Amino acid sequence: MSLLFSPLAIRGKVFRNRLWVSPMGINSADDGMVADWHHVHLAQFAAGGAGLVLTEATAVLPEGRIAPQDAGLWSDQQRDAWIPIIDAVHVRGGALGVQLSHSGRKGSVWSPFANRGNGSIPLDESGWVTRAPSAIAYEGHAEPVALEGAELDGIIAAFSAAARRAIEAGFDVIEIHAAHGYLLHQFLSPLANSREDEYGGTLENRARLLLRVVRAVRNAAGPAIPVFVRFSGTDWAEGGWGIEDTVTVANWTADCGADLFDISTGGLVAHQRIPVSPGYQAPFAAAVKRETGHLVATVGLVTGGNQAEELLISGTADAVFAAREWLRDPHFGLRAACEVDADSTALWPRQYVPARPR
Repeated sequence: MSLLFSPLAIRGKVFRNRLWVSPMGINSADDGMVADWHHVHLAQFAAGGAGLVLTEATAVLPEGRIAPQDAGLWSDQQRDAWIPIIDAVHVRGGALGVQLSHSGRKGSVWSPFANRGNGSIPLDESGWVTRAPSAIAYEGHAEPVALEGAELDGIIAAFSAAARRAIEAGFDVIEIHAAHGYLLHQFLSPLANSREDEYGGTLENRARLLLRVVRAVRNAAGPAIPVFVRFSGTDWAEGGWGIEDTVTVANWTADCGADLFDISTGGLVAHQRIPVSPGYQAPFAAAVKRETGHLVATVGLVTGGNQAEELLISGTADAVFAAREWLRDPHFGLRAACEVDADSTALWPRQYVPARPR
C-alpha cells in the first residue's frame, strides 16, 4: 500500500493523501483581494489529486505584504473573496490551507511582473516603510524601522484576526510562516535580530514573538483546525539560525498548539551558497522529525511519485510538499499515484476517468 496515497488525520481533519501543494507567490491580488486567477490556479491542484493545497503567503496587515499584489486577510471583504475558492477546492476532494505571513524587512518590493528588479519600491511609487526586529536591511532593500514593543501586540492581534477570518471562510489548515527571511524568521535569527529587550538575545527571547503568535492563532482556530508552522531549517550562513535552533523552537511551538512543522531552508540572507539537488532540504525535515517526534512535512525539488514515496518510507517526513512540479503538471497527484501503483480510482475526477491508465 502506498504511504504517499494513504490518508493523514490531524485533529479534526483527514487529508486524502500526503502529496501536497506548497505555497507559491503569484502576485495577482488587488489590494489583497483574490479573484478569478486564484480560483482557477488553486482549484486545479485539487482536481489534479492534491491532498492539501496551501495558498501563497497571505499578509495579515497591508504592510505585511511582500509585494503590493500579494493576497491578504486583514479585512472581511478579503475573507469573503476566499469563500468560493475554498468551496471549489472542497468539491474537488481537496483541502485548502492558508499561509499567514508578515514580510517584515523583505516587504515593499516590486512584483516580478513589474520588471523593476528586486529592490524596494520608493515611497513615492506606492512603497511603504518596512518594520523589522532591528534596523538591519536585507541586502539591496531599504533599511527597516525597528519595531517598538507595543507594535508587536498589534502584529499578534493581526495574526489572530486573520486566523479567525480564515476559519469563518472555511479554510482547513492555518500555516504560520516563520521561514524564508520574513518577519517571524527575522526575530528568530541573530543575523537579523540585535534587540536587547525581551525579544532579543537568547533563543528563548528571539522565539518569544513566534510563540505568542502560535498561541494566538491556536486560540482563534479552536481545537479542531490543524495549525502548521513553516521553519527554515538553516540560514545557510555562519552565525545564523540552524537546525538545532529549529528543533528546540519547534518543540516549544508544539507546546503552544502547533501540529506539524513544514521544513524548508534559507531566505534570511542574500547570496547564500545552497547545495541544491533533488530533495536537498529533506535532511533538515528528517532531523526535526527524529528529534521532536512530531509530524513533519518536507519540500524541495520533489518531481516524482517514487521520490516522494521514498521520503515517507525512509521516515524523513509524514507528508511531502511540492511547488514547481505542480505548476509544470497540475495533475501531478494523478501521475504520481500511477507511478507508485496506488489505487487511484477515487482520486480521479469522473470527468477525467477516460484518460486514466489501465
